[in-house]
Amino acid sequence: ITDVVATNPNFSLLLAAVSKAGLADELAAPGNLTVFAPDNEAFAAAGINQAFINSATPQALADILLYHVVGARVGSANVPASDSVRTLGQKLIFASRNANGVFVNGVSVKTADVAASNGVIHVISNVLIPPTLTIAGIATGSPNFSILVSAVTKAGLVNAISSPGKYTVFAPTNAAFQAAGVTQATIDGMTVAEVTAVVAQHVIATNVYASDLINNATAPTLRSGTTLTIGTNPPSVKVTGSSSTASNVVTTTPGATFNITATNGVVHVIDRVIL
Repeated sequence: ITDVVATNPNFSLLLAAVSKAGLADELAAPGNLTVFAPDNEAFAAAGINQAFINSATPQALADILLYHVVGARVGSANVPASDSVRTLGQKLIFASRNANGVFVNGVSVKTADVAASNGVIHVISNVLIPPTLTIAGIATGSPNFSILVSAVTKAGLVNAISSPGKYTVFAPTNAAFQAAGVTQATIDGMTVAEVTAVVAQHVIATNVYASDLINNATAPTLRSGTTLTIGTNPPSVKVTGSSSTASNVVTTTPGATFNITATNGVVHVIDRVIL
């Protein structure tokens, strides 16, 4: 894998990062690895240039680079429809394959199955940044989610969205709750069972990035017997069979309003509570 990277000028920034991180020998050793490899365009899309690499510590670069490496050979045809995979950096990445292609953390593979003697390389269109927060940590860290956090706490689901997994949470902001006529007082007045029913239908027990949304597909939620129907124009979700208005995914800023990767899944901000 190191040889492939070293002989391709489109990987010059990746090579510089690998070299400074001291990983060249590890990626050249016999074995079976899968590397999701950002090319120079991908580094540029992430705002990472040679100056950044020069200023970063070897450990910081290694943390990022090892998040791109899986300790087994996985060809593109064997990437699951939706699943989490542990990297050499001991964090989960979230892979998917559908009619739109192959993705990791919602980032597209633009050239798949570049063979090496010790594994396979999939060239990706952006750099993967290792997350540091759980889904619960993302929600509790923002004042815009205070009503959601209150509802999750009352429902007793904080542990669920803090635990290891591959969850997808469609997260309504305070404004989204208010758009549906739900305030903190409303949450306070509901029973635990009522709050649990509402919260649980915002959570899917597998990773679903924006790239995985298929129009009119359905996905089971943590609320038993309840599925969400997906819309793609615009991206939206609603309870299957419900007459309520669909909740739109806020797609203004990747990684900030949608495709927010956590250590245990992904968060999408929505503009209305799913009822």
